[in-house]
Amino acid sequence: MRARLFAIALLAFLASRLPAQTIGNPDLYGKSLKAAQEAVAEYGTYDNPVELARINRIGYEVAEQSTYRKFPFTFALIDMPVPNAVSLPGGQVFVTRGLLDLGMTDDMLAGILGHEVGHVVLEHQIHLQRRATLMNVLGNVLLAGVIISSERQRPRSGPEAPYDPRVGYQPPGGNRIEGAAAASLVLSELLLRSYSRENEDAADEEGQRLAAAAGFDPDGLRQSFELMESRTPQAREYGYWQTHPFDAERIRAANARRVGMKPGDRRPADAFRERTQAVLMGYLERERPKLISEARKQEHDNERRHGGQTPDGRHDQVPGERSRPKPPDVVAFLKESALNAWPLGKTADTIRLEQIHALREKELAKPLLARDYGSLIRSYRKEQDDVRRLDPKSGLLPTVAAELKDFDARSKELYPRAVEVVRGGVYETSFLASFLSNFPDAKEAPQVALALGDAYSRLGNQTDAVTQYLAASKAGPEGGEAKRARTGLLNLAPNLKQLAALQQLVDQNADPELKRLAAQRLDEVVKSYDDIGNGAEYLRRFPAGRHVPDVITRLNVLADNLYGEVVLYQGVGDAPKAIERINKILTDAPLSPAAARLRDRAVLAAQKAT
Repeated sequence: MRARLFAIALLAFLASRLPAQTIGNPDLYGKSLKAAQEAVAEYGTYDNPVELARINRIGYEVAEQSTYRKFPFTFALIDMPVPNAVSLPGGQVFVTRGLLDLGMTDDMLAGILGHEVGHVVLEHQIHLQRRATLMNVLGNVLLAGVIISSERQRPRSGPEAPYDPRVGYQPPGGNRIEGAAAASLVLSELLLRSYSRENEDAADEEGQRLAAAAGFDPDGLRQSFELMESRTPQAREYGYWQTHPFDAERIRAANARRVGMKPGDRRPADAFRERTQAVLMGYLERERPKLISEARKQEHDNERRHGGQTPDGRHDQVPGERSRPKPPDVVAFLKESALNAWPLGKTADTIRLEQIHALREKELAKPLLARDYGSLIRSYRKEQDDVRRLDPKSGLLPTVAAELKDFDARSKELYPRAVEVVRGGVYETSFLASFLSNFPDAKEAPQVALALGDAYSRLGNQTDAVTQYLAASKAGPEGGEAKRARTGLLNLAPNLKQLAALQQLVDQNADPELKRLAAQRLDEVVKSYDDIGNGAEYLRRFPAGRHVPDVITRLNVLADNLYGEVVLYQGVGDAPKAIERINKILTDAPLSPAAARLRDRAVLAAQKAT
């Protein structure tokens, strides 16, 4: 027994003496980091602290078993409904919300994360020439240009000559796109294109080995495959199998390999994680001036591309429009990665304080009546709960408690003035939204919810209008606002076009008649809707909805129709209309066959770094 304990202690000591990941290729790491940051901007983060902590715990225990130290591994969650896990060559690993929704055990996740670590360790992304070219494009902060070639002028092989912004470049019959759409196309290529069978087999074997060495059941990988096989058969092209094919063969191979693998001893990877955090923060300090300059340029470009904001920084959303949040800059993304790598200690507390103070300063910079103290208080309390769970003795807790007390006092002082505005009947949409966030239990809340529903309805935002009408209808069966809201919903339901709005009405149980009308209407619209953004919004809001297969089928048809229009407009030389349709496909149907065909036709060109 003593010999065994000594051996475990010796292994732990030796592991602690191993260096954490370094950054062996700063240029490639910078490009991969940019791609990871764009992925977060494009898909959004999945805000689930418990699952995030779990993924990082498992991921680092698995990654520590490898001797690969060229890049620091980081693990994050992205808000994609499809079950998937992907990695970038710089060590950034992403797990989707859809994968976690399948209910995977730790052993299953260890196999999946080991597989992604295996792709990085075996440098599969680096050795694929097309992905290397894409990394060059997306990593270049001066230009991210994509040429979509026409059917008549498809490239024979490889990328075309680099685009020179001084003289311009456009191959005959092609259209050049930039910005969010270009990033979307490049990201979908990087994150959604499958590997060869040999690469997948090699990553499976390496992943199983690493997971077993970390003390997890090596059968977890096979179990995860079978779980995905059973839970997502209706939309296989939208999940893990799109990027990780050959399911039956891989299941058999994983089952055969696990027989000869014996799980090692489980032990925390705390020291490894802490050193990884130090590597990330060291890189940030060295590259800070460059990263800040790039972030400022990106913010300027985003403001130029996404005009028309309301004074409080939000957009009034119209039907089918995807609200693209302001992306985090690379500095913020790096700090978040460092916090995930090791969430305890002085560095973690400093990052957390910076994050919540950034929220505070942004909110306090708004006009008094537009300030959303409710959202700020919820963010602070969430941070408070997270820190208490991790470290009840953290020095950050007293600061958070004091500032929470101040926000609560400010909110109470604001209430009488906000009520005066409500009674006056003249207000902006942003004020109504802030009022409900600040004072959700106020007696004026049903009146405000009804007014906000009317405002969203006028803007054509049916989904948010229904949300507010439902809130107003819960005020009580005898309330005037509740009666008006119910009447409005009954009149609206038979004519609603937005799938997500209809699904909300179907899901409520307070009004059987409204539920029946909405269900009938949803059954009609789901197979015949004509706005690609409508289907995309439904999939984002209701990824497990009963109508998902029908929505996807119709979404693919609409994307195919838009693809045909792209070819048509390219053929007649109408580049603006072709680009508009390219943007719609890449934004609202990035996983569709039409988007895959666009990726196949993409000729990537970027200014060479000087």
